[in-house]
Amino acid sequence: MSIEIRFLPDDITMKAEPGEPLLKVAERAGVFIPTGCLMGSCHACEVELDDGNLICACISAVPIGKDKLTINLYSDPGW
Repeated sequence: MSIEIRFLPDDITMKAEPGEPLLKVAERAGVFIPTGCLMGSCHACEVELDDGNLICACISAVPIGKDKLTINLYSDPGW
Protein backbone atom coordinates (compact mmCIF):
# COMPACT_ATOMS: atom_id res chain seq x y z
CA MET A 1 0.00 0.00 0.00
CA SER A 2 1.64 3.23 -1.12
CA ILE A 3 1.64 6.48 0.83
CA GLU A 4 1.26 9.96 -0.61
CA ILE A 5 4.24 12.12 0.39
CA ARG A 6 3.85 15.89 0.01
CA PHE A 7 6.96 18.06 0.08
CA LEU A 8 6.52 21.70 1.11
CA PRO A 9 7.09 24.54 0.37
CA ASP A 10 7.13 23.54 -3.33
CA ASP A 11 3.98 21.40 -2.99
CA ILE A 12 5.40 18.37 -4.79
CA THR A 13 3.55 15.11 -4.23
CA MET A 14 5.00 11.63 -4.72
CA LYS A 15 3.85 8.08 -3.98
CA ALA A 16 6.15 5.98 -1.80
CA GLU A 17 6.20 2.58 -0.15
CA PRO A 18 6.32 2.12 3.64
CA GLY A 19 9.90 1.57 4.75
CA GLU A 20 11.39 3.38 1.75
CA PRO A 21 14.18 5.82 2.75
CA LEU A 22 12.94 9.42 2.73
CA LEU A 23 16.02 10.66 0.89
CA LYS A 24 15.30 8.23 -1.96
CA VAL A 25 11.68 9.42 -2.19
CA ALA A 26 12.82 13.05 -2.25
CA GLU A 27 15.39 12.26 -4.94
CA ARG A 28 12.73 10.57 -7.12
CA ALA A 29 10.48 13.61 -6.67
CA GLY A 30 13.28 15.99 -7.68
CA VAL A 31 13.36 17.49 -4.19
CA PHE A 32 16.77 18.38 -2.74
CA ILE A 33 17.32 17.68 0.94
CA PRO A 34 20.82 18.74 2.03
CA THR A 35 22.89 16.14 3.81
CA GLY A 36 26.07 16.16 5.83
CA CYS A 37 27.08 13.14 7.87
CA LEU A 38 24.33 10.73 6.64
CA MET A 39 24.11 9.37 10.19
CA GLY A 40 21.65 11.84 11.77
CA SER A 41 24.29 13.59 13.87
CA CYS A 42 24.76 16.88 12.02
CA HIS A 43 21.04 17.59 11.40
CA ALA A 44 21.73 19.04 7.94
CA CYS A 45 18.84 16.95 6.60
CA GLU A 46 16.36 17.88 9.34
CA VAL A 47 12.78 18.27 8.09
CA GLU A 48 9.47 18.91 9.82
CA LEU A 49 6.60 16.44 9.56
CA ASP A 50 2.94 17.42 9.42
CA ASP A 51 2.57 16.59 13.13
CA GLY A 52 5.31 19.10 14.04
CA ASN A 53 8.00 16.51 14.78
CA LEU A 54 11.50 17.16 13.46
CA ILE A 55 13.37 14.21 11.94
CA CYS A 56 16.64 13.63 10.13
CA ALA A 57 15.69 12.50 6.63
CA CYS A 58 18.98 10.63 6.16
CA ILE A 59 18.07 8.02 8.78
CA SER A 60 14.28 8.03 8.37
CA ALA A 61 11.92 5.97 6.27
CA VAL A 62 8.35 6.30 5.06
CA PRO A 63 6.22 5.29 8.06
CA ILE A 64 3.93 2.29 8.17
CA GLY A 65 0.24 2.82 8.86
CA LYS A 66 -0.27 6.24 7.27
CA ASP A 67 -1.89 7.07 3.97
CA LYS A 68 -0.45 10.61 3.70
CA LEU A 69 2.60 12.44 5.02
CA THR A 70 3.63 16.06 4.63
CA ILE A 71 7.31 16.96 4.87
CA ASN A 72 8.19 20.62 5.27
CA LEU A 73 11.65 21.51 4.04
CA TYR A 74 13.32 24.59 5.29
CA SER A 75 16.81 25.90 4.78
CA ASP A 76 19.32 26.48 7.53
CA PRO A 77 21.56 29.45 6.64
CA GLY A 78 24.40 27.68 8.47
CA TRP A 79 24.55 25.01 5.76
